[in-house]
Amino acid sequence: MRLSELLDGIYTGPIGPRWRDFEVLGLSCDSREEQKNGLFVALPGLKFDGRDFIKGALEHGAKIIVASGAPPSGLGQEGDACYLNVDDPKHFLRRIAGRFYGAPCRKVSTVGITGTNGKTTVTYLIESIIHAAGRRCGVIGTVNHRIGEKIIPSKNTTPGFLDNQRYLAQLAAGGADYCVMEASSHALHQGRLDGVEFSAGIFTNLTQDHLDYHKDMDDYFQAKSLLFTRLTAPAAAVINTDDVYGRKLLRLCGSPIITYAIDVPADVRAKNIAYDLNGSRFDIVFGGGLVELRTRFIGKHNVYNILAAFAWGLSQEFEPQTICGGIENLTAVPGRLERVDNGQGAFIFIDYAHTEDGLVNVLKSLKGAGPQKIILVFGCGGDRDRAKRPKMGQAACSLADHSIVTSDNPRSEEPQAIIDEITAGFSKKNYEVCVDRREAIGRALKTARPGEIVLIAGKGHENYQIFKDRTIVFNERDIVKACLQSLKS
Repeated sequence: MRLSELLDGIYTGPIGPRWRDFEVLGLSCDSREEQKNGLFVALPGLKFDGRDFIKGALEHGAKIIVASGAPPSGLGQEGDACYLNVDDPKHFLRRIAGRFYGAPCRKVSTVGITGTNGKTTVTYLIESIIHAAGRRCGVIGTVNHRIGEKIIPSKNTTPGFLDNQRYLAQLAAGGADYCVMEASSHALHQGRLDGVEFSAGIFTNLTQDHLDYHKDMDDYFQAKSLLFTRLTAPAAAVINTDDVYGRKLLRLCGSPIITYAIDVPADVRAKNIAYDLNGSRFDIVFGGGLVELRTRFIGKHNVYNILAAFAWGLSQEFEPQTICGGIENLTAVPGRLERVDNGQGAFIFIDYAHTEDGLVNVLKSLKGAGPQKIILVFGCGGDRDRAKRPKMGQAACSLADHSIVTSDNPRSEEPQAIIDEITAGFSKKNYEVCVDRREAIGRALKTARPGEIVLIAGKGHENYQIFKDRTIVFNERDIVKACLQSLKS
């Protein structure tokens, strides 16, 4: 797009004559990106100022630099690069991104899922429903971003503002009907989802997490609620009304609401729930009748996830049997009670549970599936909400038969210090400490007898471990298989 067209009505300052017809090939606010003939916006941040990275952007091919204040030495309107001075770079970027990418969210129906737990599983379920309905979609989430034929590693649950616009534009160009997107509280609070007009919002639940970022639970809830207060008809708000925060959310929505629940009356409700370690079966009751559903997913928390996806499918006027077909076609989600096949007769699961509520849900699901002994391997991440550590220890103490407390991603903290805060929550000595996570996994597998359960919690789909001075490859599926092979030999 020509620079003069891109800036028309947005930027009123001078543009050097040689730059008016310059063809802008891309937008960026990350100086590390390759951006030949691109426009780079230097955004101010909490820790860094984008102005400090203008040189890097130029070295990577940017030709138009946008920032607040006087130009750095050597930059102006007539040289090898053009400098534009704006009062608010963030506001400027949001306006030109919509023009450059052609408002892609109006071409792709975008579904936002938010809540403390369940977001990833719900995105996979909805993706499967969309495919069962013969439609095309992309997914932006915690495990990865699936954009057309490309699978892009995920750095954050929800990418930055510009990445979201870029991904939606790529999906629109590829003919996608839907984009299914996890919406984190950080992203909502930081404006990373600005410019996305959601066709539906889904609320799963709200329990303690991220209080290292949000000052309290009310602040956390306010961030989550932004997804719903911005919805307008005909967008649908799909809300879990068994959750106290879901009920609070009902009063804030200005769009049509579809409720789902197990314990209280709702538009979509589950009854006659039964499950074991091989799967679940239950009835879904809704305005149009009743369907019986069977799934490989186990536990009450997964019933909620399925209800959320089912309710969304109804909002799209998909046939109930099509929705059920999509749900039943999905047999696993990476790192969400993901079962690892083994030859020693134990039930081995890898799960992302890294909050008290997440750990309670998974442990209760496993306990409810039978009387098997549960051996739990878990830790807590460093540089994150410390208040949840003893609470997770308390949950492990009461619901697991034996726990091996170990490292998660300690980051800048000392692993043993994190472990000490976790074990403070144990009221009995049904645990041991093993700082090295690989060794802890091996110890659990060596201890497990046929028919018993080993739950490795906290990292789920992640294939790395973050320490103070390094990040290492750490794929728990591979580690489990290697440990089992070692035990065999």
